[in-house]
Amino acid sequence: MGSPGKLEVDVEVKCNPDKFWSSIRESDKLFPKAFPELYKSIDIIEGDGRAVGSVRHVIFTDELSQIKESKEKIEAVDDEKRFVAYSVIEGGVLNFFKFFKAQLQVEPKGEGSLVKWSCEFEKAKDDAPNPEVIFKDFAVKTIKDIEEHLLKAN
Repeated sequence: MGSPGKLEVDVEVKCNPDKFWSSIRESDKLFPKAFPELYKSIDIIEGDGRAVGSVRHVIFTDELSQIKESKEKIEAVDDEKRFVAYSVIEGGVLNFFKFFKAQLQVEPKGEGSLVKWSCEFEKAKDDAPNPEVIFKDFAVKTIKDIEEHLLKAN
C-alpha cells in the first residue's frame, strides 16, 4: 500500500485576489457553466455550500474518467484570508486513495494573485493513478481556466 503523500502548487494569476476568491466561493454555479468540458454539475447537498460542514456533489466529465464524481466536505474556511480546506468523503477518488484532503488560498501578489493549492493523500492500492497528474495538473488547469474566464469577463 502507498504511504501518505502531499502535493503543492503555486500559480500566479493576473486577477484581483478578491475577484478570484469570489469565483472559488461560487464554484458550484460558475464551474459547470464556464468549464463544461471538466464539470458536468456541482450540487450542494448539505449546508449552504460556503460554510464549514457543507457538502457538495461534483460530477466530472470524461476528462477525469477515472474519478467521475466526488462528494467534498468543507473542513475550514476563512473569507478574510481567502482560504478553504475540504476533504473528499465519497466518490471515485476514494477508489484509489484512502483519504484526500485539499486546501486553497488566494493571496495578493503584485498586480494579481498567487493561488496556493495543496493536497494530502494516501494511495489505497499500488496501481492508483499518479496523483501528480490526476490532482496537480487538474488543479493548475482549473486555476488557469478561472483566470482566463475572469480576464475575458472584464
